[in-house]
Amino acid sequence: MFTDQKKSNTSSFSQQNTIAQGTTFNGDLVSEGDFRVEGLINGSLHTSGKVVIGKTGSVEGVLSCKNADVEGKFKGNLIVSGTLSLRASAYIEGDVQIEQLSVEPGATFNASCVMKGSVKELKNEVSTVASSQNNSSSEESA
Repeated sequence: MFTDQKKSNTSSFSQQNTIAQGTTFNGDLVSEGDFRVEGLINGSLHTSGKVVIGKTGSVEGVLSCKNADVEGKFKGNLIVSGTLSLRASAYIEGDVQIEQLSVEPGATFNASCVMKGSVKELKNEVSTVASSQNNSSSEESA
């Protein structure tokens, strides 16, 4: 009678990959799942999931992910298509490209930062303001 059943998505990754404290990984990591880093990564990490860099974690190189939550250290190029959250113990150095940023007091953020979502909105807003100013100045001269 009631056939409204939720279908489970078997392709979703519910497991979290972990680089444990005391572990050093040199090279490139590519994954669809989430990551927790408590050890050290030297190289690149690319995932469509979330990355958590714990208090004892450190990443040096390139990090590309959906969302990131940083308590430890990051140095290099950071590309986050969603939200970057920096906890009070976070240390970030390098080039950062994000959509949203959340920073707790005490976090160190020594980076050049580009916010992709805001840049698009700003360009549209500037174009709208410029065209309205051009319209009003042409009306005044007529």
